[in-house]
Amino acid sequence: MKTAKSKKELRHDRILYALDGNPTLRVNQLADQLGVSNETVRRDLTELDRLGRLARTYGGAVSAMNRFEPALNERLTLHNAERRAIARCAVEQYAREEALLLGGGATMIHFARELRDIDHRLTVVTPCYPIAVELAGNPLIDVMLLPGLFELQEGIVCGPETIRALDRYRAPIAIMGASGVSADGVSEAMLGVGEVYSAMLRISERGVVLADRTKFDKRALILLSGWSRQMSLITDRQPNQDLAEALEEGGASLTVVDPDDRTAAE
Repeated sequence: MKTAKSKKELRHDRILYALDGNPTLRVNQLADQLGVSNETVRRDLTELDRLGRLARTYGGAVSAMNRFEPALNERLTLHNAERRAIARCAVEQYAREEALLLGGGATMIHFARELRDIDHRLTVVTPCYPIAVELAGNPLIDVMLLPGLFELQEGIVCGPETIRALDRYRAPIAIMGASGVSADGVSEAMLGVGEVYSAMLRISERGVVLADRTKFDKRALILLSGWSRQMSLITDRQPNQDLAEALEEGGASLTVVDPDDRTAAE
């Protein structure tokens, strides 16, 4: 005989169903949908997180079945001090290049916001619409927005048209975020985006990864690159032993920034 589900179990099912449809729902939105208090939703999210059925985020959650990491809008609310410090450091190091290939993601949007105030000519090639919008207000920055199939949640294009367009270019530096940073290398959770980032690294002389400490020891679906002399990592914490050894053995450069005093140590 089939046992009827409890009210809590039914609530859990509704929470997971709601997050499948909209991964950026907040606690108060879920409470309104379910007709319960915010505290009840928080307890439910904590229990579902413990069971591995979702991942808690600041003010909400994402379904563990759907995404390796929260959607872009959610990530833009997290670790902002660290991401701004990483972005400032990257601008200091690479803004004087003649051309840059720029990927998307939360840390890269912080990078674009820091970069948009430069007072010299620069050409930027990017598959990411939010990056292009941030930079387009500066008339000294020529923005080449790549064609391709638009991925709404990340605001980025991908697919064969994007890869073919990239093959027309060569640039000294490709700068991108990451879903995961591990001893294996840098990785991306989304297949189409990973293919674009791999192409960006292929046509550039050097790859620069901007990633805060929450990306450490994670391996996402697509491995973009191992650690080599052509790779650099800018982050906000000294990596653990395995990652540090992999960076050193590969000859990759490492820069660690301090979000509090805006200084960097190499």
